[in-house]
Amino acid sequence: MQLYTKILIGMLVGTVLGFCLGPNSRWLPHTAVEAPAQLVRTEPDGEKLVPQAQGLRRARIVEERASHLHIAWTLTPQAAAALEARGIEAQAGAEYTGWVSVSASGVRRISAFGQTLVDYTEWIGRLFVALIKLVVVPLVLFSLIVGVASLGDPRKLGKMGGVTIGYFTLTTVFALLIGLGLANLIRPGGLLQQEDRIALMTTYSADANQRLSHLSESPRLVDQLVAIVPTNPFEALARGDMLAVIFVALLVGVAFTLMERERAEPALRVFESLNDAMVTIVHVAMKLAPVGVAALLFEVVGSTGLSVLLALGAYAGVVLAGLLIHIGLVYATVIRMLVRLPFFGFLRAIRAALVLAFSTSSSSATLPVTKENCEKNLGVSEQVSSFVLPIGATVNMDGTALYQGVAAVFIAQIYGMDLGALDQAKIVVSATLASVGAAGVPGAGMITLAMVLTTVGVPTEGVALVLGVDRVLDMFRTTTNVVGDTTATALVARLQGEKLSVPAAR
Repeated sequence: MQLYTKILIGMLVGTVLGFCLGPNSRWLPHTAVEAPAQLVRTEPDGEKLVPQAQGLRRARIVEERASHLHIAWTLTPQAAAALEARGIEAQAGAEYTGWVSVSASGVRRISAFGQTLVDYTEWIGRLFVALIKLVVVPLVLFSLIVGVASLGDPRKLGKMGGVTIGYFTLTTVFALLIGLGLANLIRPGGLLQQEDRIALMTTYSADANQRLSHLSESPRLVDQLVAIVPTNPFEALARGDMLAVIFVALLVGVAFTLMERERAEPALRVFESLNDAMVTIVHVAMKLAPVGVAALLFEVVGSTGLSVLLALGAYAGVVLAGLLIHIGLVYATVIRMLVRLPFFGFLRAIRAALVLAFSTSSSSATLPVTKENCEKNLGVSEQVSSFVLPIGATVNMDGTALYQGVAAVFIAQIYGMDLGALDQAKIVVSATLASVGAAGVPGAGMITLAMVLTTVGVPTEGVALVLGVDRVLDMFRTTTNVVGDTTATALVARLQGEKLSVPAAR
């Protein structure tokens, strides 16, 4: 059975189990509740808050009344220590109780059994992604050094680099224009009900504040450019700073081309062997792919409330429509007209990478499989794939840029703000620049969206309005990013005179 088939089966199993056995399942009794700490009170109709509820996310239901729920929770040692640090008296292992209103915004009943299943299985998905990411940094370093050194002439590197960066910048601008056009045409912000807006702000404001806590620490564009040149390359490798790793690999590869071949050859053979070792580790890790993907999808589907999806349906629909139009209009045109390959055959050749990108929501984690698909199924040379794909996985964020454009207009519409042509031009520029520098920023997606909102004067707390479906949409925009990376790789390979083909349909 093909790898992508196994992954698809894992995705299907995880999705079905998420709907049937997840925390928000309609078929399981909802004996627990999710409620913001500021809604937990000592009495049903009282005003006094329960201080030990700070940091609380979930609690079990002890008693149900017509308008209130009596809830209880037990503090873990970590939660008790955090409360003590705030000056709140708390005891690990002790049970605390409180009341929440059933009709309060942000209160959501869930299945305790479903949440337990998620808690006990989510580590499998994280382990799978960690195993894949384990090889990403060394694979990028070794393959890029070998690829650049094999070019022979450094001038070829300049040509490939110019085409690659130019393509990524141009397609990012196209993606933003498509997203902004759809958002202005459909106006999804006007379709969200006021009560849904209040509920989303209440439920996700804490998560939004946590993700935006590093906003003030995000570096300027100039600082990001300077940081590409690491003072300590080993520290950059340890941090996983991909832009710095790419710079080091390019520099070492160019150095090998300038050296005498006899002196460079022994080191290159070592790097080639290490590169092959990383690919072998990927093959071993992919044995866990079906189970890991099933665990990832089980958590995503099981933890995403249906009510959230319905409330944000118009916004999510605009984002998905924009991504499909971008793939069908931009990428398909490049593949058919410039690369001269059938587009559906091209997608079939990289389907394993697309399925993995969809399930992991990580271009970097998908990189080893993307590279293998391009080389084995499309016929791209290793020197081209080793050069274009690592750069693409780091700076090519067409799907993310489109999403940020739609999200900015959507949030502005909800706040009753009309963004003019100048404001939307600012979105195009800021989102394009932010997508390039997003790799080094903690909480990249929400941070860069907040930076875009700040540029046009939209309140940054509005990110809480889209946080509920961010994980679901992330799967689609990551898949779009991977299609863009492979399209760029095929284009550069064709311009280098390589003969490409797609495998025959089975």
